Amino acid sequence: MADDFVIARNPEEGTSLPYLVRIPLGVDGIVLKVREMWPRTSKVYCHRASWPEDPEILEQVPTTSCTKRGAAIDLVLDRGRENRSQFVLTVARGREMIFWQSARTTKQARPNVRVPTARAQGLDELEIVVDVHERYAWKFTHQQALTRKAPLPAGDYAVEADGALVASVERKSLQDLVATLTSGKGNYLLAALAGLPRAAIVVEDRYSKVFDLKFVRPAVVADAIAEAQARFPTVPIIFAETRQLAQEWTYRFLAASLNEAALAGDTERPLGELDGAPAPEPKPPKPAVVRAWAKAAGYEVGDKGRIRPELVAAYVAAHLPNDT
Repeated sequence: MADDFVIARNPEEGTSLPYLVRIPLGVDGIVLKVREMWPRTSKVYCHRASWPEDPEILEQVPTTSCTKRGAAIDLVLDRGRENRSQFVLTVARGREMIFWQSARTTKQARPNVRVPTARAQGLDELEIVVDVHERYAWKFTHQQALTRKAPLPAGDYAVEADGALVASVERKSLQDLVATLTSGKGNYLLAALAGLPRAAIVVEDRYSKVFDLKFVRPAVVADAIAEAQARFPTVPIIFAETRQLAQEWTYRFLAASLNEAALAGDTERPLGELDGAPAPEPKPPKPAVVRAWAKAAGYEVGDKGRIRPELVAAYVAAHLPNDT
């Protein structure tokens, strides 16, 4: 085991880093807490940890080589796929930062494009409103934009004119998009966005990554995306490939929306309100989804037949979006 790369379950409760990896380097190896079992779609953040006395081993793979070169540890596993990766150790703001990456995620993080620095057409500087609940918000440092915090009725980033909401963008990682669409929250989020003058969802990943998903059937996610676009055609879902490109697309979209609103003269809706034309009603949840949720939540429900209205109401209440 000393020369193997080992993945175990993190015994800590309530952690956002549910796995432990043991890198076979040095006498005792290097143990890290990680978010995922392999860097498939993006770099994986790591944090130093201790190896438990009785670990729950999830995967154990022999290593071909494990070497440290400067600030990086190069790991090659003895298997056909997902066999090469790298741990990068750096220091930011006085504390150690460790990231786990593969050649695939490094290429995705640095596509062969250069984001323009020219300001959006017709604007000297754009002020973007960032929702107060947005964690790790974009700074728009490469765009001609300023940001300020304020509560938004829907979306994470918005622009306003004369106190009126003009457009809003909901930001999603692919994992977050999948969770939103498959949990029942997607209809309510999209209905709220559809009630705004202009809105969109931007995803920090490629659409092709939908078909690489491991823990949910790709066809289910693809159908959910298609159904969302068919029911809410005024709220496009944009796959922008990377965080940087998603930020750039959002900047251009919000700037163009502000210009369009000025031409159309439709900036009468106050920021933070959802008055005006009613948003489309969200679709009722599917009985099979409600039945599975009710059983998991401890409710008494039969395997067949009509579901009681109070159970449907409880499901809807439990899945209403409460922040971003």
